[in-house]
Amino acid sequence: MKKIMALAAAAALTAGVSALAANPFSDVSTDDWAYQAVSDLSDQGVVEGYPDGTFKGERNITRYELAQIIARLMAKEDQLNAEQRATLDKLAGEYADELANLGVRVSNLEKKVGNISWFGDARFRYTQKYGEKGKAVDTWRGRMRINAKAQVNDSTYVRGRFATNMYFKDAKKDDGDTKMNVLYAHHNFNDRFSMNVGRNFLTLGQTAFYYDDYFDGVQAFYGNEKATVELGYGRMHTWNAGDYVLKTDNKDWGTSASDDTETWYARVYGRADKLKYDVEYIDTKAGALGADKQQIWGAGITAGLGNSGFDVFGDFYQNTKISGDPHMWTAGLGYGHMNAKKSGTWRLSAQYVDAEIGSYFGGNTSLVDPLSIPLSNDTTKGVTEVKYWQINGDLALQKNVYLHGEYALNVKTKGSSPVDYDDLAAVSINYVF
Repeated sequence: MKKIMALAAAAALTAGVSALAANPFSDVSTDDWAYQAVSDLSDQGVVEGYPDGTFKGERNITRYELAQIIARLMAKEDQLNAEQRATLDKLAGEYADELANLGVRVSNLEKKVGNISWFGDARFRYTQKYGEKGKAVDTWRGRMRINAKAQVNDSTYVRGRFATNMYFKDAKKDDGDTKMNVLYAHHNFNDRFSMNVGRNFLTLGQTAFYYDDYFDGVQAFYGNEKATVELGYGRMHTWNAGDYVLKTDNKDWGTSASDDTETWYARVYGRADKLKYDVEYIDTKAGALGADKQQIWGAGITAGLGNSGFDVFGDFYQNTKISGDPHMWTAGLGYGHMNAKKSGTWRLSAQYVDAEIGSYFGGNTSLVDPLSIPLSNDTTKGVTEVKYWQINGDLALQKNVYLHGEYALNVKTKGSSPVDYDDLAAVSINYVF
């Protein structure tokens, strides 16, 4: 596309915004059909010429140059009418990658309607879980989540998330039910200080072995990418009412704690070059594992090994409230980086997990999750510790479509009645939109 044509189209987006402008370029005459468009956009700071004072309108415009124009138009979005904003949103979606390279905050594939952005994900998964007597049983499930982000003003937005699960095998009564499971307001006080109020999701640690979908309360954040302090106070809900976790009395298995669980936590996390770190302290009754209260501290790192593509990662958590101070740790080695937006990118990792009973909330992002075992499994009485290896793999099949796989092997327990379990596997295909 010729540069002069692109600018004429862009000028239509700002019709009525600018006043009459003077001729800024020596090679655009007042008789030129696009003179007024080019002059208006130059006066608004949307386009710039060359150092010699020319515009070079007959030259083909690059995607990068057009992205620069779109970025400058986005800065004037509050001056546009609804139709103009809708056109600009379509352009922003088409040139999202170039805008991201320019440092413009535009979320890829967000579908904007006015001041509301929609984005989400869907997945289909096959998983082996532990069933009765510790034998693996397979499950087929689908899940879709849709997020709505409503921009209230320059410093405040509200975000909600709708989710639905479908059970393609052994259907449950809530099969296909849709509900909003996340809703919070976010406010930026300045570039460093912000706050969430409402129900948010909470992920702790480098390997997400402390994960809870629902945290009701207040979360405050201060810092930047290198170092952020996060404080939270509220109530933490059970991760999944259908999963079961070990009790600390070693006599039976039971579900995690009720939803009414007062919690406060503190975190410091950030990154420096190829190092990511986090340090946390949690005081809660959530996922109590048979104890009345949890006081858990933990730390984790992920460190890139030069330019080799390899990285090492791990977490360590300890519950200081239970006798014996039970701990959980995991350490692993990974290679590669999967970017869902880039087809063909991939990552493979392996990690070792050692969890003593009482150190673990009972929910994480793992699909196989050998730490969760159904209540009917009588063979687990007397277990005090679970150990296993896990292999994880991710591959971007197409842009925003990726395959995820997990395999847990050599799952062993310790205690008065130790048991070696079957290996577990899971695979899912995921869509991001």
